[in-house]
Amino acid sequence: MKSHSFALVTGASSGIGLAFARELARRGYNLLIVSNEEAIRASAKMIKPHPTSPVGEEIEIIPLVMDLSKQTAARELYEYTKAKGIEVEVLVNNAGVYHDKDILDDSEAFTGLIMNLHMYTPAMLCYLFGQDMKARGKGYILNVCSVTSKMAAQRLGTYGGTKAFLSHFTRALHIELKPYGVYVTDVSPGAVDTGLYSIRPWMTKAGKVLGIIVSPETLARRGLRALFHGRAKTTIPTIFWQVLSFIILLVPTCVLRLIRRLGWF
Repeated sequence: MKSHSFALVTGASSGIGLAFARELARRGYNLLIVSNEEAIRASAKMIKPHPTSPVGEEIEIIPLVMDLSKQTAARELYEYTKAKGIEVEVLVNNAGVYHDKDILDDSEAFTGLIMNLHMYTPAMLCYLFGQDMKARGKGYILNVCSVTSKMAAQRLGTYGGTKAFLSHFTRALHIELKPYGVYVTDVSPGAVDTGLYSIRPWMTKAGKVLGIIVSPETLARRGLRALFHGRAKTTIPTIFWQVLSFIILLVPTCVLRLIRRLGWF
């Protein structure tokens, strides 16, 4: 049990973030779960420790409502943990928004929001908590990136571009911190059954049967397994999305422009 240690999970009010929080609770970690949604308070009540935990062995779960898209958010969150005496052993940077849209069709406000949420805040949280982990000689950082980080294509410029930064940043941090006992992992999901995609239920079911779509619970289990084994990167689901991202890298820009003219994507 890790009853003395805290895991910090951002974007944990639902979906992937909540699945990570539940899995970490089963592993015995106390939790600081953060979201900009008030639902985070109700989500905290849905998280239980592992059923085989010793009687009386309780975990502490602290829900915190905070807008992580602000440039000051990382510092404010770090100072919050210091004020509360919370020592973060595991940091899961999950907060984000899925997005596929032409770059110039977005508002200036949204463009700033997604860049802060996917790049500035997670990078600064890594910087701040990473300093403490390095000094202690132990710690774990998991950054939820995306297979789209390798898909430089239309409608994915903002989402894939910001995830590409986070993926490259994570790899560099993994190399720099592993000698100090701090593990840093890039978890790059493909399609996850979180209700974000406008597809019919039978298509979601078929995708899960074929291994193209995974549940948030499966993603959380595999992602944390990779993290605690010190892996630099894992793509979930593995084969299909690795092959697809490789193929897209080989597609000439002129072909992407043709696809655009034909209105396929």
